[in-house]
Amino acid sequence: MTTDSSEPAPRRRRRWPRVLALGTAVLVLSVAGVGWWFYERLDGNIRTDTRTANALKKYEAERPVSVVRDAQNILLIGSDNRGGKGNGKYGQDTGTQRSDTTILLHLQAGGKSATAVSIPRDLMVDVPACDQPDGQRTRPRLTQFNWAFEFGGAACTIRTVEKLTGIRVDHHVIVDFSGFKRLVNAVGGVEMCLEEPVDDDDAHLKLPAGRQVLHGEEALGYVRARYSIGDGSDTERIGRQQEFMGSLVKKLQSNGVLLNPAKLYPVLNAATSSLTTDPGLDSLKDLYDGARSAGHPSGEDPVPHDSAPAVYIRQEPR
Repeated sequence: MTTDSSEPAPRRRRRWPRVLALGTAVLVLSVAGVGWWFYERLDGNIRTDTRTANALKKYEAERPVSVVRDAQNILLIGSDNRGGKGNGKYGQDTGTQRSDTTILLHLQAGGKSATAVSIPRDLMVDVPACDQPDGQRTRPRLTQFNWAFEFGGAACTIRTVEKLTGIRVDHHVIVDFSGFKRLVNAVGGVEMCLEEPVDDDDAHLKLPAGRQVLHGEEALGYVRARYSIGDGSDTERIGRQQEFMGSLVKKLQSNGVLLNPAKLYPVLNAATSSLTTDPGLDSLKDLYDGARSAGHPSGEDPVPHDSAPAVYIRQEPR
């Protein structure tokens, strides 16, 4: 009489689907848990600017009204923090900050298109009376645009833009210099083609002519340099900044970054760590929705000086 030793095998085979399902569930939960941890960390990097929101409420009666439903106007402010570590080397270390770069981004209703308009920092404008962090109040004055940020921060800058353009600013985003450098380094640098060599002592920048990849310090010096490149005007520097940002966006959209988690997380971490926004944009979801609506914004050149006699642009000594 023989025994059938293969009888327990079906039971062992039936265990495998259960083990596989259990392993898959554990893997999915683990990945989801790690993904949630990354999301929460990135989301927590974004700083919320409640002070500006509260300051703007005080002047609500004098602000323009929105004229297009569902359209959004976002003011992007590059903070020239001259007193911060690693930032003061670019210009005089005065312990203050100014809006070195300011871009008004208009998102069309429905997210079909976007337009970005740069505002020259040396533009002579009427800056309204603004509240300072110490409780003091500045007097209205005709001065260079970037002084508004030093006088009264983002709220004063927003009110100045609204007074200048008649356009209501719905949201604002502040990006600091250190964050810009980290972002450029996180994508592995940005390739630019220089028509002529650059030797700028103020920007601590020395570059040869030709195609090359610029990393953090070099990239920041390049977008900030003025007197040593071209005609030394702020409007020409704006064009160079827009060209650089276009190359940076292309690098971010490349498969080597967006489809590579090892590269994507450092990029997102650098980007979110450098941002301060109003309460309406202080989450990854809000920023993603805004970026998706923006699509591929078109850059608009500022109004030429000779075509706007009521507007004056002058150079500012460093």
